[in-house]
Amino acid sequence: MPILTGGTMSLRMQETARTGASEIPISSEERAVRVELAACYRIFDMLGWTELIFNHITLRVPGPERVFLINPFGLHYGEVTASNLVAVDTEGVPVRPGQHPINRAGFVIHSAIHENLPNAHCVMHTHTTAGSAVAGLASGLLHDSFYGTILNGHVAYHEFEGITVRLEEQQRMLASIGDKRAVILRNHGLLSIGGSIPEAFMWLWTLQRACEIQLATTAAGAPRPVQPTVLERAARGIGASEPVVSEMVFAALRRKLDAVDKSYRE
Repeated sequence: MPILTGGTMSLRMQETARTGASEIPISSEERAVRVELAACYRIFDMLGWTELIFNHITLRVPGPERVFLINPFGLHYGEVTASNLVAVDTEGVPVRPGQHPINRAGFVIHSAIHENLPNAHCVMHTHTTAGSAVAGLASGLLHDSFYGTILNGHVAYHEFEGITVRLEEQQRMLASIGDKRAVILRNHGLLSIGGSIPEAFMWLWTLQRACEIQLATTAAGAPRPVQPTVLERAARGIGASEPVVSEMVFAALRRKLDAVDKSYRE
């Protein structure tokens, strides 16, 4: 799988790192989002949303520069820290020197979304068992559970084209996603988009729960359909679109993480 070399040093060392002749310092805003993103990787690990060293959560760094943070390829989510996240440009090229590579295939998906969709500051991608199983069903996601109903009309689908390394797939993926924030990559996995980490997380959590419940329900018997009027009403009240709710949920999970291990802040 193609990769690009990236960087992992202490935050202080990265402050004076150079790419060519350009010094790219770490701002206070970047320090803050590094900690938040590292916490998110650890929360994914806590929830079991991991796939060995694969998959990604990417975040745009605040400020005029088009810089994005991604996990160092080769580390488990439980090893990600604020300082070893790799900062890359829109081409997936690290903007600071260091020792860790990044996964090129992962950034092909994420860069297209970050660059072309408004407010797509955070992009999350998983290969959970439930998510990948529903992605492999001809029916896709059913809207007959509590979480399935509130996602009605909010889920996009993109057809499988193999490992995502070809740049020409980007435009087709963008067309598939449209203005949706929850995405099922057919025969592949799940993806979510948000203006912040908490927002993207809430979309993904809702989609993940809907997939889990769908598999449990269909294994037990035939799903009970929801009345169309109820389905329409439920879809309008999705909590993932409410920033305050998303922030409260993510803050609660960070408190739970902090009670166990704060090393992600390093």
